[in-house]
Amino acid sequence: MFQPRSFSLLPPVIKNLLIINGLAYFASIVFAQMGLDLLAMFGLYLPQSPEFQPYQLVTHLFFHDLSNFSHIFGNMFALWMFGMSLENLWGSQRFFIFYFVTGLGAALCHLGVNMFEYYSYVNEYQVMGSLQAGQMAQMMLYIPTVGASGAVFGLLLGFGMTYPNQRIYLYFLMPVKAKYFVLAYGLFELFAGFSNSGSNIAHFAHIGGMLFGFLLLRYWKGKQFRRY
Repeated sequence: MFQPRSFSLLPPVIKNLLIINGLAYFASIVFAQMGLDLLAMFGLYLPQSPEFQPYQLVTHLFFHDLSNFSHIFGNMFALWMFGMSLENLWGSQRFFIFYFVTGLGAALCHLGVNMFEYYSYVNEYQVMGSLQAGQMAQMMLYIPTVGASGAVFGLLLGFGMTYPNQRIYLYFLMPVKAKYFVLAYGLFELFAGFSNSGSNIAHFAHIGGMLFGFLLLRYWKGKQFRRY
């Protein structure tokens, strides 16, 4: 599908993404001490929110929850772990495109699901007069979404499709082929999203990243085949 490139443990796009995410994380901590919430400024809000700005579709990918260090650590480790082989294989330009297409796709899926939920609450408030539904709708307007998880799940899907038989060691002990790991993780995210467990994890953003990653890889593959 692609011609192999030279191998690097820290290819340029991944290196710069790690640096930018790290700087954004520490800047968020520093500015929080000064009373300025960068996550509230650059996190992604519903389009119906007065806090929404179009640039948030991109900036939310570089900011992470300050109360949970595992959020940024897990995302950055997965970015390196699954992205390294892909950038070395595809080259930096194609990898850059893949990362941001899956990140933006994840954001659009997340917004689509949340907008459906938001209007359901609004309708319930207007028709049934439910104060709780009205409060939930209002609350959704002021909760930002942050994190690179959607794009990282796109990379996970890309890795599974490109190296389906590569073994991934769960907890550094249990070997599982990438294709089975990706399938199981995708099904888990789908179940978690529909179960509406009340967690603050954007499960449908993860599904969106995987979906857009799949579509982009199929498009690239079809485009290559049409050349012959």
